[in-house]
Amino acid sequence: MTVSATPDLVVLLDDDGRPCGTAPRATVHTTDTPLHLAFSCYVLDAEDRLLLTRRAVSKRTWPGVWTNSFCGHPRPGEDPVDAVHRYAAHELGFEVTDVTCVLPEFRYRAVDPNGVVENELCPVYAARTTGLPQHNPDEVEESHWLDLGELRAALAAAPWALSPWLREQAAELEAAGWFATTAGATR
Repeated sequence: MTVSATPDLVVLLDDDGRPCGTAPRATVHTTDTPLHLAFSCYVLDAEDRLLLTRRAVSKRTWPGVWTNSFCGHPRPGEDPVDAVHRYAAHELGFEVTDVTCVLPEFRYRAVDPNGVVENELCPVYAARTTGLPQHNPDEVEESHWLDLGELRAALAAAPWALSPWLREQAAELEAAGWFATTAGATR
């Protein structure tokens, strides 16, 4: 008996952000990456600390770079919140709760030093967990819980060590006041 796996497809988007097709995730990130749907998630613990992760050194783009808790791609027809839950379990081995979209229109384009392009409409979510990270070594090299002051210090001191989407998202989250209401705002 043959069991077929669900294809790992990403949703391609037109310039206005409307779905216009699909492509295999494994083939979409190239030097000419089409605009596609993704998401980023920032996970907070009970002390309002943020979980930052360092991308696995085996990743095709930005290997070994520190970034937000995790990112991913909703499959065609998949609710984005379901995708957040799926990736939390896959990359970090824990469940998340209180998933909330905090930057619904975030969009970015960045080129990795090896020439591979990220070109994504990438809504940003916040979530909570009481779990401890169990890193999937294909995705996450290591992780660290930090408060807002530590994140701000890292952004100021070593922006090159952080993913370009984290840097852009942090600026937008700061401007939107999200950091003032959560993520260790009292520290």
